[in-house]
Amino acid sequence: DAIGGVINIILKSNYQGAQFSANYGISDRDDGERKGASFVFGQASDKGSILAGVSYNKFDGVLQSARDYSKNALSLTTTANGGITASVGGSSFAARDFIAVDPALAAQFGCADGNGLLSLNESAWTNSDAKTTNADYHCFGNSDKYNYASVNLLMTPQERTNGFFRGTYHLTDNIDFYGTVIHNKTSSGFQLAPAVFGTATVAGLLISKDSYYNPFGVDFSGTSGALYRSRLYPSGNRAAKIGTTTDVVNFGFRGHVNVMDRDWTWDVGYNYVHLSQVNVLLGLPNQAAIVPGLGPSFLNADGVVQCGHDASDAIPLTDCTPWNAFNLNSPSAQQVLQSAASPALTNLYQTLRTEHADISGGLFDLPAGTVQLAAGVSYTKRYRNNTVDPVLILNPDTGTCTLGSQCSAHLQGGYTTKEAYAEAFIPVLKDIPFINALNVTLGDRYSKYSTFGSTNNWKIGVEWRPIDDLLLRGTVSTVFRAPSIAEVFQAPVSSAPLLSSDPCDHITTANPACVGVPLDGSFVDQFVALHQQISALTSGSAYAGFPLGPETGKSFDFGVVYSPHFVPGLSVSADIWRIYLNDTITGVGAQTVLNLCYAGVSAYCPLIDRIQGGPNAGQINQILQPTANLGRIDVRGVDVSAQYRLPQFAFGQFTVGVNGTYMTEYKIQTAPGQAGNQVLNAAGMMGSTGSSLQSSCPFSAGAICFFPRVRGQGTLNWQLGPWDAQWTMQYIGRYKVGSADPSQGATWVPAIPNTEHHYGASVYNNVTVGYNIEPINTRVDLGVDNVFDKQPQLLYA
Repeated sequence: DAIGGVINIILKSNYQGAQFSANYGISDRDDGERKGASFVFGQASDKGSILAGVSYNKFDGVLQSARDYSKNALSLTTTANGGITASVGGSSFAARDFIAVDPALAAQFGCADGNGLLSLNESAWTNSDAKTTNADYHCFGNSDKYNYASVNLLMTPQERTNGFFRGTYHLTDNIDFYGTVIHNKTSSGFQLAPAVFGTATVAGLLISKDSYYNPFGVDFSGTSGALYRSRLYPSGNRAAKIGTTTDVVNFGFRGHVNVMDRDWTWDVGYNYVHLSQVNVLLGLPNQAAIVPGLGPSFLNADGVVQCGHDASDAIPLTDCTPWNAFNLNSPSAQQVLQSAASPALTNLYQTLRTEHADISGGLFDLPAGTVQLAAGVSYTKRYRNNTVDPVLILNPDTGTCTLGSQCSAHLQGGYTTKEAYAEAFIPVLKDIPFINALNVTLGDRYSKYSTFGSTNNWKIGVEWRPIDDLLLRGTVSTVFRAPSIAEVFQAPVSSAPLLSSDPCDHITTANPACVGVPLDGSFVDQFVALHQQISALTSGSAYAGFPLGPETGKSFDFGVVYSPHFVPGLSVSADIWRIYLNDTITGVGAQTVLNLCYAGVSAYCPLIDRIQGGPNAGQINQILQPTANLGRIDVRGVDVSAQYRLPQFAFGQFTVGVNGTYMTEYKIQTAPGQAGNQVLNAAGMMGSTGSSLQSSCPFSAGAICFFPRVRGQGTLNWQLGPWDAQWTMQYIGRYKVGSADPSQGATWVPAIPNTEHHYGASVYNNVTVGYNIEPINTRVDLGVDNVFDKQPQLLYA
């Protein structure tokens, strides 16, 4: 019944003894190594018990270049005859530059499309000591794009250490003091392609026409019409070292009390959770240090390039170092960019404090049994604080920071919650014709938030067993989820989404989404036309100024379980379920921000920033992607399960099992009842360009949604004496990317609306064999994941 992903963990108690385990694994490509060990110790006596343990796990990273299916950024493009082809592509922020100049200036290169997009010849790039000339350039093509995939991580490296202590002390026969302490320290990281740099990403960037290294004789800036993009690979890959420490302390008193000859349990306690995270960012050059070197420069009398127009206004080399932005392989670029890449720190900490009191026990007897009640109250306080290195502080006017990427801001805040709940189990009837048992569960929870108001949510569950072999069950409950502390107070971070369309293209009538766009019908969004990422920020609701409320909805679940007595060991079940959520808490993508503002939802218009005036008037400068209550989700499906323990054979005991889900509907509405509402049935789909599945996913912000209609898992277990084995098969049904239905707003190829591509089903097989060495209380297991080396299906950038 849990919408928020609740998991109950029951720790061992009264454990006597010690246990040690170790594990090791490696891929058959000799990478992705993982290893770990754990130790648990317990002691119990008449006065109480203790349980303690430590564990360690380490996982090595794997680069995308280590696998054929992931080593290239595969781009989909159209052919001259209207077909679709896949090729190794990537980003136009390229190692040998992406240069846009006036078509008349570029005519000498014979560029077929006449748009003046150029890139440096490889021969000139290799001869890095030479100053480039116009003859060193050619028309920018797909092969000039930067293949960022190869340096990105396929598996994230991680090292994790855990320690815990759990103790109980019997103060009296009926009262215990208990406490639990948990400590977790995790070191992980990420790696991305080198930083991007250009006139569209760096506020105020100007590569002077008077720079010694500029062969074109024109200014490159965001307003001059001559644009420049590059990939700052001399600074190294963007990367981070992330250290996360989580500490949990729970303690309290619990006991038993007899009320009217009925045994009741009570529990009064305090829970404290503290999370601290330090993030060290690497590979980001200090733009304040490198931008001055792109101004006017000249060759002085000593044969050294110096900032300034000439000797009369020369700037000392100690204050300004010129560098060749038109050949990043040159010594000047290498020296400046390597020295400018300095580490930057961010620090995040969160706290959670909860005081609670709970009781449970029997109320009174009915002919079918005792009515049971559980109830409690709690008070919770949440707090979050984000501290950012000054070089990462975001300038809200430009959307950039000194390091140009991974920009953020200081943000702190919190809220409190008061709650009370009660749940009753009522045995209504039993042992009469057609009612072997009939039980009802009633529950209610009242929540009052310091920032989101109050709510009351209920649950009704029924279990009816008409005969001993058959169980019919059903649950109806209201759904409520308050925003998490991160969804409210997440600091802004840089983002780079892809737009499928700009509603302001060719516009002739003023619209709030198109401020700064010329109204003569000539405007074309260059990011959309070239299928390039735009500059954006993703943030929590507080930073964006969006009021955020809870999600609400209902959950329905009706099922049947059949365990026939004439087939011992067999049990089958089926459940039909439906969930709907209103005011879904989600990250709002850049495309949705544009569409809603254009359609008249004015709250989203201030989030769009366009260039005002000049040759690039109307081009998108930045879009803020907030966390907001936006949309409705309707999900329906069927779960089926079957387990059968076969009769004992001379060659062992076998158990087979199948679990499966069929999703009939996953309907996402971006803004029900408002102009610009987009309705998408995501069942059987993976995230598609232009749709609400493109860049954000309900329940998993930032992920790409993936909802195959059919998922299943089959297991075969075998046991004979000390030996046992298990075979597991995972089934992922067929799906598609994009949709031919224009109303879905989803496409497979960014350049062609309403295209779709179908993928077949996949089956992955895992096997494990174990042996129990009873004389020395030891067990050994050996397993292989993905036994047949099934490769994932190819997706496209």
